Amino acid sequence: MTDRIIAIADGRNAKALPQSGSSGEPGTIRDRLGRQIRDLRVSVTDRCNFRCIYCMPKEVFGPDHKFLARSELLSFEEITRLVRAFKRHGLEKVRLTGGEPLLRKDLDRLIAMIAQIPGLDLTLTTNGSILAKKASALRAAGLKRITVSLDSLDDRVFRAMNDVDFSVSKVLEGIDAAAAAGLGPIKINVVVKRGVNEDSVVPMARHFKGSGHIVRFIEFMDVGATNGWRMESVMPSAEVISKIDAEFPLQPVDPNYRGEVAQRWRYRDGEGEIGVISSVTQAFCRDCTRVRLSTDGLLYTCLFATQGYDLRALVRAGASDADLAGAIGSIWNLRADRYSEIRTAETASLRKVEMSYIGG
Repeated sequence: MTDRIIAIADGRNAKALPQSGSSGEPGTIRDRLGRQIRDLRVSVTDRCNFRCIYCMPKEVFGPDHKFLARSELLSFEEITRLVRAFKRHGLEKVRLTGGEPLLRKDLDRLIAMIAQIPGLDLTLTTNGSILAKKASALRAAGLKRITVSLDSLDDRVFRAMNDVDFSVSKVLEGIDAAAAAGLGPIKINVVVKRGVNEDSVVPMARHFKGSGHIVRFIEFMDVGATNGWRMESVMPSAEVISKIDAEFPLQPVDPNYRGEVAQRWRYRDGEGEIGVISSVTQAFCRDCTRVRLSTDGLLYTCLFATQGYDLRALVRAGASDADLAGAIGSIWNLRADRYSEIRTAETASLRKVEMSYIGG
């Protein structure tokens, strides 16, 4: 992929904030397509100890890569203020991401702060590398559930996907520790890239079948501009389901709620369920209720965005809670994103913000 490395999009190239209007009543703010805010992804660090080829390829994020300085990161207090502002618009769920969120020092303190906000489902996505050491403290702080990224059970294939020398067994230990701590039901995210880990699909399903954990197979997406995405590298979710169904018969399950990104499938023998996330072949933009907050405080209204809105500047300029809620509402009112529904070769080549910067 070295023939395709391009410059990373400038994360601080922010859009101008729209004129702030009323913060509105909870749940009343809608974008131009009638979608509400339900799910906030908060990236707490742009650093990671893995170099997954679909997220932070080593050729770009190498030893000389300049990560954000600590002063550029949102503080825990700033994050919590912004979460409260989003909550005024009907927010129901907060997911902490990265980078690798468990690398953020004292993360359990942030979790405890957000956990005090009533009515929020607080979750976290991790690569699981240090989860075994952290799981109990995360649960004690107030984390409710956890998602672990694991692209193969085979060490060789796992290494081909994450590009570091790390044993799958350590991630599995982290999953076991999270289950023991009560962070369930645990979801296991598997990014499937044709030609790399497609043969891991059935073994992953087999391993976690009957465990109570939910494996979700994700189509390789053109997030960011440095992962060498090509359509021919995408293994359609329909093919994933076909492979698993041939060995373990499946039946479709209704979504838990409107806007759920994963299509659910249940094993016919009652031994649990799996999910597929089909952002490329079956776009779900029309029901997307997600908003993203970058490590340094930019609000992004789409995973495939090229620019965000600078909320950190507002916070540090002394904006009131009402001002913050008003700005968020005004931004959301302008939202018309539906990238995956209009994806073309041209849009795929745009300099989109990197996933490690805004979380997946």
